[in-house]
Amino acid sequence: MGDDPSTGPAAGTPGAKNLRRAVDPVDRAILHVLAEDARITNAALAQRVGIAASTCLLRVRALRESGVVRGFHADVDPRALGHDLQAMIAVKLAAHARGSMGPFVARISRQPEVLDVYFVAGANDYLLHVAVASTAELRDFVAEHLSRDPDVGLTETSLIFEHTRAAGRR
Repeated sequence: MGDDPSTGPAAGTPGAKNLRRAVDPVDRAILHVLAEDARITNAALAQRVGIAASTCLLRVRALRESGVVRGFHADVDPRALGHDLQAMIAVKLAAHARGSMGPFVARISRQPEVLDVYFVAGANDYLLHVAVASTAELRDFVAEHLSRDPDVGLTETSLIFEHTRAAGRR
């Protein structure tokens, strides 16, 4: 189960699954354990939650098919790949680009520097979590992929000094 590299579409994107599936206390317990250790075997997961392994397998499959579980993935430290500098870049799209939000996200999420794209409320439209090797690479990324993009009206970059993942999200 934990070695499954599949990912599903994010909620709110084309192809996103119906998240109206009822999540009961057993499902919540399964989700809690999977959030701590997505590589846990089905047998160990079933034992921790207190259900039969066959029931556990069916429930995890249903959680995946409904889109509640979007996928299982490795949490790789960007520094291991030589990306010692991380930043959050707030992006406000230009007024004329409101109809280009989907293409902007598709375009920017293909860039290797981009780890995550968040659509947010407030003064900005997006937050981009990026990882690069140096300040020069960060400058080049902003200049090449944001400042020159006619859909981008404004950016603001904040360096990340340290990141601590919330408990239960490892």
